[in-house]
Amino acid sequence: MSGPNDTRPTALQGDVERFLRYLALERGRSSNTLSAYRGDLSLYVSWLDHKGISGFASVSSQEVEDFAARLDGSARTIQRRISAVRSLHRFLVEDGRASFDPTASLVAPHQPDRLPKALSVEQITILIESISADDPLSLRDRALLEVLYATGARVSEVTGLAVDDVFGQNGQPAELLRVVGKGNKERVVPLGQHARDALDAYVVRARPELSRRAKKHSAALFLGARGGALSRQNVWLILNQRAEVCGLGQRLSPHTLRHSCATHLINGGADIRVVQELLGHASVQTTQIYTKVTIDSLRDVYFTAHPRARG
Repeated sequence: MSGPNDTRPTALQGDVERFLRYLALERGRSSNTLSAYRGDLSLYVSWLDHKGISGFASVSSQEVEDFAARLDGSARTIQRRISAVRSLHRFLVEDGRASFDPTASLVAPHQPDRLPKALSVEQITILIESISADDPLSLRDRALLEVLYATGARVSEVTGLAVDDVFGQNGQPAELLRVVGKGNKERVVPLGQHARDALDAYVVRARPELSRRAKKHSAALFLGARGGALSRQNVWLILNQRAEVCGLGQRLSPHTLRHSCATHLINGGADIRVVQELLGHASVQTTQIYTKVTIDSLRDVYFTAHPRARG
């Protein structure tokens, strides 16, 4: 018989734990993901307890909708919590612990498009031109940022480049690069003259020195201070250190340069389908977000500059 201090899990909590073990052992979800699911589902369990519901098998679609309607926070947070509840109920049906899924018709709130963060052309120029020293790391950093901005490539695509991917038999950087994107899909991206010049200076005058510091030879194009291949985290640190030195005063990510490349191309009149191909977007709808950035910039400039734009 249970005593007044009985802390054994309820049926609801037991099913949540089974679901979390399934995510960990069979789906290989990370500890951060499991922690987020646990927090979201604890809210759900508390709400069901309050409603006097002791088992997930008796939860109705209306009760799930009532729970979703009472969630607060950003659209992203609400979406995440609804996704956790939906995944739990699907698991219970597949595991034979429930006969139907009450979340099947549940509609999560629309999450508004998040406009990419882009630097202005002037800020890009300040960032890159501020790297003017002739030491190996400065030559590398300038070439790295030039390539990220010139190609609009993802940081993983740039850190994945080998020397042979960039330099032809004539020893000069190619005008077109072949990068490997998501799903191991290859695409060709152009490489502008400023990026080619920076790469040539880096490979001729800096990379051999960095390579000599390595315990093990690396074919990677961009090397760290000890001669190993640069990681994505290394690139993030380099970018923010350089941004701080030149006084940009904001936290940046390598994706900032990708967003800036796309935005500046569209501002310059590039066709959206060309930008889609350059960025490696599967759908043009993903690329269209950059047209919204351009429209927002147009509106801001207009209302700032036109003498009769405001009353």
